[in-house]
Amino acid sequence: MTLTTEEKQKIIKKFAATVGDTGSPEVQIALLTEKIDRLTQHLKLHKKDVHSRRGLLSMIAKRRRLLNYLEKKDKERVKRIDEALKLSL
Repeated sequence: MTLTTEEKQKIIKKFAATVGDTGSPEVQIALLTEKIDRLTQHLKLHKKDVHSRRGLLSMIAKRRRLLNYLEKKDKERVKRIDEALKLSL
């Protein structure tokens, strides 16, 4: 379920604004989206895994807060990340 270092680096490289950028909202949202997708697949198989479901809801809420923050700052950046990740906003 966790992301390997190579997968993280690939996502960071794709969404980073500058070289070495790991903390921008776009990178954080992209990493959370990948984790959410993986955990969703896990929960389809293990329907009674309540602890993981709670973690999933926490990640979804964090991604939503980051998207709200980014929308206040720059709506164009939200549009770009929405198109890149195919989020339904």
